[in-house]
Amino acid sequence: MNAHDLSTLGAGFGNEALGSQAVFRQALQALSHPGRCIAICSDAQVPEGAHAASAALLLALLDADCRVWLSPRLAAGPAALWLHFHTGCTVVSAVEDADFVWVAQDDAMPALHTMAQGTDAYPDQSATCVIDVAHLSAQAAEGGWALEGPGIQTTQALNVQGLAPDFVAQRAANHARFPRGVDVFLASHNHLAGLPRTTHISVSEGR
Repeated sequence: MNAHDLSTLGAGFGNEALGSQAVFRQALQALSHPGRCIAICSDAQVPEGAHAASAALLLALLDADCRVWLSPRLAAGPAALWLHFHTGCTVVSAVEDADFVWVAQDDAMPALHTMAQGTDAYPDQSATCVIDVAHLSAQAAEGGWALEGPGIQTTQALNVQGLAPDFVAQRAANHARFPRGVDVFLASHNHLAGLPRTTHISVSEGR
């Protein structure tokens, strides 16, 4: 890290404590109510190639003990330096070594089963995957999702654009590994939706 890097590095939260606490509460809300689209408000400057919602989320969640893997678009830009400078996290090259996986919009996502799964005794040692997508909406639509599971009273609609075609199949296999498995956050530019490993996804045929 040199003086030139620091001079062009984007800022983090204007108030680190308050900014982190606010985004952390919003992240908990997203995981507690899977499929809800939670607005993320942050004054942090966003690294090139990233969405504001996911950048704020990782700024709030990461610390010096965390290892993060970045998809190619993020790894090639300033995101690695930005995260390391503001959180102290370590960027790793092997996805299986990561506590957090961040995938930029339109980058290929590593298969969920290649990420840290935790164990039956220590399920909390699994990875969290944050995926930037083109669009999130909680409106029911043909080809959209119907979510069921803890935190959802009956079903929750979620319409997502910008994921790999086999994502739902991967999530089904991930769901079957409970209590092991990966928790997922989907991020549009300013919204988050949580998909904990307990959530079941089916594809809706619409109305």
